[in-house]
Amino acid sequence: MSTVFDKNLPIAIGADHAGFEYKEDVIKMLTADGWQVADKGTYSLDSVDYPDFAHPVAAMVEERRAAAGILICGSGNGVCMTANKHEGIRAALCWTEELASLSRQHNNANILCIPARFVLLDLAERMTEVFLSTPFEGGRHEKRVNKI
Repeated sequence: MSTVFDKNLPIAIGADHAGFEYKEDVIKMLTADGWQVADKGTYSLDSVDYPDFAHPVAAMVEERRAAAGILICGSGNGVCMTANKHEGIRAALCWTEELASLSRQHNNANILCIPARFVLLDLAERMTEVFLSTPFEGGRHEKRVNKI
């Protein structure tokens, strides 16, 4: 997979219990492609609170200690709302490859949020690939992103 993100930095990833299994598979995919991964949890199917994992992922991206982030929960909404509380974070909730692409092209998103209960695993993996390989178009979109 080609990437527009710096492979010298890890991809920060986190999930709650609903996203745990997808997180584990996405980590395997990323490491097979040569990415370093900063796994911020959760580490089991036990019920947990999504902010406990979304905040550490967002902090790594915010502090430029991660190239990008991936967050996974049941609906994707909780992790997305949490991450977007951080300065400079543009977390995007995506459920199609096209939305993952547009979140990068038009919004320069730096965290992909995946709703595990609403997309199949292969789609989650394809969205991750699209997200990491799609460049920001800049131009008229840059002015809008700067207003965020």
